[in-house]
Amino acid sequence: MSQHAARSPGATVPASSGRSAGWVTGGVVFAGVMLLCNGALAVLQGIAAIARDDVYARIGSYVYEMNLTGWGILHVVLGALVLVTGYGLLKDMAWARFAGILLASLSLVAQFLFLPYAPVWSVIQMAIDVFVIWALASRQDARTDARSDVRA
Repeated sequence: MSQHAARSPGATVPASSGRSAGWVTGGVVFAGVMLLCNGALAVLQGIAAIARDDVYARIGSYVYEMNLTGWGILHVVLGALVLVTGYGLLKDMAWARFAGILLASLSLVAQFLFLPYAPVWSVIQMAIDVFVIWALASRQDARTDARSDVRA
C-alpha cells in the first residue's frame, strides 16, 4: 500500500521531493541537536571563564579585549539562549527557526572575537554555527511543499 496520494497522469513531481528535501530536513534536526550541544558547552565555557580567569591563556594587546569575566557572562547568556532555541527547534516551534539563525549568527561573531583565547575550539564552533545557519535557512516548510503539490 502506498501512503502517498495518487497523482494525475499529467502531474509533475515537485523539485523539492526526493533525497535533497529529506537531507535538508535531517539537517534541521541535526542543527537542533548542535544548538543544544553548543548551548550547553557555551554555558560551561562561560562558567569556566567566570570562575577562574586562569583557565584561558592571557593574551597581549587585542583590539576586542574584554575582561574574561565579561566574556564568561556573554557565553553563559548566549549559551542559555541557544540551548532553549535548540530545544524549541527540536519541538518544531515556529519561532525557533528564526531565533536559531539569529543566535547562531551572534555565536559566530562571539566565537570570532574569542579566537585569541581558545583558537581551535572557536574555529570548530564557528564551523558548526555556519552549518546551523545553512540548515535553518534552507529548510522548506510543509505548507510551501503542499502549495507546490497543488499547483503541479
